[in-house]
Amino acid sequence: MHEQASCWLRLAPGITRKGSDWGEPRGWFVSPICPQCSDLEKYVTQAAGRPFPPSFDDEFRIRFEELLVWRRDVRRFRNDPVPPHLEERLLDLVQLAPSVGNSQPWRFVRVKSENARKVVRTSFEQCNRKALAGFEGARAKAYAELKLSGLDQAPLQLAVFCEEATSQGHGLGRATMPETLAWSVVGAIHLLWLSARIHGLGLGWVSILDPVEVTRGLDVPPSWKLIAYLCLGWPEDINDVPELERLRWQARTTEGRIVLDR
Repeated sequence: MHEQASCWLRLAPGITRKGSDWGEPRGWFVSPICPQCSDLEKYVTQAAGRPFPPSFDDEFRIRFEELLVWRRDVRRFRNDPVPPHLEERLLDLVQLAPSVGNSQPWRFVRVKSENARKVVRTSFEQCNRKALAGFEGARAKAYAELKLSGLDQAPLQLAVFCEEATSQGHGLGRATMPETLAWSVVGAIHLLWLSARIHGLGLGWVSILDPVEVTRGLDVPPSWKLIAYLCLGWPEDINDVPELERLRWQARTTEGRIVLDR
């Protein structure tokens, strides 16, 4: 029989139970640290009902850092479909993302039809040609060799919009900086990116698009502003080094580590 004591003790150090009676303790909700306890409630709470926060130990911190290292902008996908239940789970997790005023302004369009995908593909091809024309010599050759989208392979494609006319949040935090609505959507996308990765999915952000053309082609409300077009699916391969580094387009630098003191 599975011993649940270790799961409870990891979450609530100092809590003990005598004897061999390790049935679910009354007045406590147990976090599923171990997969065999996944049917139990998410948080340990004291009898008074106050949440007992989970304990993020060294092992968890190491694994989380590995997740950050192995997150990639994926362009090459297998054609295996993404199970609907996994897709729904990822979209549920997105709702945990922070947003200005708790406005949750992200809106998703699942791009499935041949006509809708053709609109996006046509926009990409046109914009990609214009971008290529802006380079010369070796840099132009290098650009032409980059794979800049997974539009032909990704089984799941999402257009992500910001609802700029949302009343949710009652305008809190965005009167002087209305762009925080769009930034909230970007935060949600990053959460989706990490959530997809822990399930083995790859995500690629396609930005070489005309947002006006894509928005028109997807027939969304006029108050929706396109923030991102995402390709999701099972990656052909995964690497801990970004492809743009491997292809010597751009290496990571220390510029982003600069901190000014004032």
